[in-house]
Amino acid sequence: MTQTSALAGRRVLITRSADRARPLASLLLTLGAEPLVLPLIDFERAEDQASLNAALDQLAAGYFDWMVVSSITTVRVLLEKAAERGTFPANLVPSRTRVATIGPSSQRILEAIGLTVSLAPTDLQSAEGLVTLWEPEPARVLLPQADIAGPGLRDGLASKGAEVTSVTAYHTVDYPARTGLRLEAELPAVVVHSGSAASGTAGSRTGQPQEMTPSEARAAIDAGMLDAVVAASPSAARRIAETLLPLGGCRFIAIGRPTAEEATHLGITVAATAKEPTPDGIAAALETVFVNEGNPR
Repeated sequence: MTQTSALAGRRVLITRSADRARPLASLLLTLGAEPLVLPLIDFERAEDQASLNAALDQLAAGYFDWMVVSSITTVRVLLEKAAERGTFPANLVPSRTRVATIGPSSQRILEAIGLTVSLAPTDLQSAEGLVTLWEPEPARVLLPQADIAGPGLRDGLASKGAEVTSVTAYHTVDYPARTGLRLEAELPAVVVHSGSAASGTAGSRTGQPQEMTPSEARAAIDAGMLDAVVAASPSAARRIAETLLPLGGCRFIAIGRPTAEEATHLGITVAATAKEPTPDGIAAALETVFVNEGNPR
């Protein structure tokens, strides 16, 4: 006899575009939930391409000891920049240059595009976790980041003796990104969830999740028809605060501590925080919220 998931019948709003929400939506479907998507933020190519190209030239020439990839969106940038040069991301990074990232999910993506990851935290999967693991030593580090990235990672690495070259790799913008500027590179298909929790009754359900507009999501929240909203980043938390408050009975689920801290700063009650930024980790956080509640509908 199969055990019904705590998420059966729950309507979960994922604040990502449909393509980026697909892995989580797929897992939620197998658990009996109804995923919906509300794109709030998007990503555009950096305006200063000259600085980014110069940094990548230095990288390819062996100038840097480390490259730190702090987001999966940066992987899309590496894919696009390599394609512009008629090569692969692995050919942009010399064998002597080590690669670090902020957790297992980004490590899997980087390894899928041919890069060996030398350092990635498994407990505290964040910039803070990476800085904690970083061995103090003089090292030249390339740090391609979003335009809105805070100084914590750069300053943390510098405090460990690193000479950090920080360069804007992409811009975070309100959805949708402008035509011709949106990062379009497709990430490789990797195993992003184990499926171990996917023992619910909806395993045969298929199809794309419904995409909502902010006004439709607002109306659904007011009608009590959304059980949870998932925010993947501090910028998503800010957009939720601008467009969807008050959340009423809709629970806010944060991916990672920085997102939870930003939400709290904005006055949003955080029902749960995913310890791992993976579909399994997010589903586990959702289940902690609903495990002691009955089927909603």
